[in-house]
Amino acid sequence: MVQVPILSGIFTSNGPDMRIAYPVNMVPVPADSGISKGYLRPADGIVGQGEGTGVARGGIEWRGILYRVMGSSLVSVDVNGVVSSVIGDVGDNGVPVSFSYGFDRLAIASNGTLYYLTDANVFLTVTDPNAGVVLDVQWIDGYFAVTDGEFVAFSDINDPMSFDPFKYVSSESDPDPVVALARLRNELLAVNRNSIETLANVGGSGAPFARIAGAKITKGAIGKDACCIFLETLAFVGSGYNEAPGVYLGVNAQAQKISTVEVDRVLASFTEDELSQVVVETRNDNAHQHLYIHLLDRTLVYDAAASQALGAQVWFTLVSTLEGMSIYRARFFVWCFDRWNSADPTSFVVGYLTQSVSSHYGQPVRWEFGTSIIYNDGRGAVISELELVGLTGRVLLGKDPVISTSYSLDGMEWSLEKSIPAGKIGQRQKRLVWFKQGSMLHWRIQRFRGTSDAHISFTRLEAQITGSAF
Repeated sequence: MVQVPILSGIFTSNGPDMRIAYPVNMVPVPADSGISKGYLRPADGIVGQGEGTGVARGGIEWRGILYRVMGSSLVSVDVNGVVSSVIGDVGDNGVPVSFSYGFDRLAIASNGTLYYLTDANVFLTVTDPNAGVVLDVQWIDGYFAVTDGEFVAFSDINDPMSFDPFKYVSSESDPDPVVALARLRNELLAVNRNSIETLANVGGSGAPFARIAGAKITKGAIGKDACCIFLETLAFVGSGYNEAPGVYLGVNAQAQKISTVEVDRVLASFTEDELSQVVVETRNDNAHQHLYIHLLDRTLVYDAAASQALGAQVWFTLVSTLEGMSIYRARFFVWCFDRWNSADPTSFVVGYLTQSVSSHYGQPVRWEFGTSIIYNDGRGAVISELELVGLTGRVLLGKDPVISTSYSLDGMEWSLEKSIPAGKIGQRQKRLVWFKQGSMLHWRIQRFRGTSDAHISFTRLEAQITGSAF
């Protein structure tokens, strides 16, 4: 028997390129089980709870309470997913909001305006025209910093409702617009379209922050929500001048690329305007360090811990559909109530993530993964048996799912699928074996598919290859 790698697969394009097939709704886990060095487990399922006042546009935990902006309303959500109170109207331009908080108030940048919720539960609207059109907000060193895309303005340290026009800072080493603000190690980052500048607190009677000339990164983010703090660095989707977009980490005034050729190709399939709507967020959970790149038709996820353990960039794909690609229906993750809370970007529903199921809001979704190329030194071979080694018997009560496999001899056209039972609940000794799997002249790729009804982890694929078929 020959062990075939399953943590990522291969397919081919219409051109002369080998492309990577990342697992869909399956998470690569680096763990030496004695059977293999890693395995694939089902991605977390999404459990729906209540409905809010609109489509979620962001969320945050502040003082033990989960807050979300849903539609035009700032709301609080209780442990049962019920909107427990509607706090105030923040407008709705369809764009995700920005949250930040200081000692005594929560700030919300929404629809071009800055709002506060104080610790006394008073909802305030900043009307000072010196704040300008507020695209983003960050709290740092007692100040609320906002940007209108050209300047960074700071609130009065004694009066957060007031902004001084003589205390503006411009990100002036390049003419590209400021698209977002971020805070890292008590420094303020002005994230521009093609560059990133670091601002440090210098005190004095003028602007409290000034640029650090030697800390400039010559790449920037493609949109307001295309960046977040990840692994004590700034992760972002973007590029430098005259470059195609990629995924980067800003480290020590340099941009370290973490996107692979395949990820870059996926990004290149979108227009600049479409990519400007990308939402980037992170989730550190169960030794995984996941960076989520929410695109219009899928979510790409980078796992930093797995990448370090396996010595290669580990990515996988999340979708909420049974066929093809689709938007992933969990977004704006917030750790609160001892779980990861999420919201559906396509409806008013809120919920949370769980590993007990892999369905999305009670509906089955597909999973899929492929293999690297099976090659017999060009001699051809007969594939007499394939066996997936997995943790069976964990399916839902009453479900009798199947797993299908197909193969390709060129990476483009695939054989008819052959299905076998995945095992019912309690069948934990079930073997997943396909017999008489045909032959290959040169090389071949195998692909496996199922649905979330088959809630199974896979540790290994073994192939019985016999002789030459020709």
